[in-house]
Amino acid sequence: MVSVIGGDSTTPRKIKTCYEHDDPIADAALEWFVRLQGAETLNEEWQLFERWLDEDVRHRQEFDKLNEIWGSRSFERAISQLTPSSSKHLVSARRSARWTIRTMAVAACVIVSVGLWQGPAMMVAYQADYATATGNQSLVSLPDGSSMFLNTDTAVSIDFDDGRRRVQLLKGEAYFDVKHDQAHPFQVAGDYGKVEVRGTAFSVRTDSSQTTVVLERGLVDVTCLCASRGEAQLLAGQTVTASATALSEISSSDPSRVLAWRNGRIAFDDVRLGSVIDELGRYYHGRVFIASNRVEQLVVSGNYRLDNIEGAIRTLADAAGVGMTRLPGGIIILR
Repeated sequence: MVSVIGGDSTTPRKIKTCYEHDDPIADAALEWFVRLQGAETLNEEWQLFERWLDEDVRHRQEFDKLNEIWGSRSFERAISQLTPSSSKHLVSARRSARWTIRTMAVAACVIVSVGLWQGPAMMVAYQADYATATGNQSLVSLPDGSSMFLNTDTAVSIDFDDGRRRVQLLKGEAYFDVKHDQAHPFQVAGDYGKVEVRGTAFSVRTDSSQTTVVLERGLVDVTCLCASRGEAQLLAGQTVTASATALSEISSSDPSRVLAWRNGRIAFDDVRLGSVIDELGRYYHGRVFIASNRVEQLVVSGNYRLDNIEGAIRTLADAAGVGMTRLPGGIIILR
């Protein structure tokens, strides 16, 4: 059973540190990590810790992040062996732990100060001039008269000084309607690709593995920011993807469908349910899990509003004959 962390007996007692994370689960993981390093840790506390790990998949994920950075080998082995009958392992782990609670509290402050824990998200927030939260969108008027429409969970930085027209897409997806200026090219860079235009309309989406450009009208030049430095020129209705190694072949795209998010909708034809759930998940505040490969491979079609993602998932599940279970905290399981 999965549940949400709350104020029950499995929530660790508050340990005073220099940092309290915005995410209560991440904060609780830090507190458990500090607490379990103390030599005075009791068997009852280890049992409460086991219960806390089992309550939510994110509990173990957040704790593993900390343990990967700071955990000792003996402590990591003890965690992997945790069962109600493994008291001898727990005693051994407590004896081998060398860091006191005081030391770990200081270490936690160091983690935050150097940006090791959740550093990428903190860095994006620091660099961004404009950003949207999950499920939100924002239309921005740029200094040159162009417009920029940010999709869900997107962050950008801009540079329009001294005639420059540059946008860095730090994460997410944005649509640009660029005012024509032959003397000053408009540039948008993602993690793996860069777009240069004089005046046109297009979208750029970047994530951990690729940067994708979709052209609605006009003409754009796309350059791969990889060793090959591949280049492509797109015409209206075309798309290309840049990765860490190469630029893909140019392919056709339907901007009205791919960019339907601008009108608050999402549309897809004959797409794997797993891929659709990944896409819907970008707009959903909770988490969606697919319990079997069979369900993930089902092919579906649809056109849904983005302001009711849970309703869209429920309708998809009903249409595909898939069971849907909703748990506290916005967790959805499809099976």
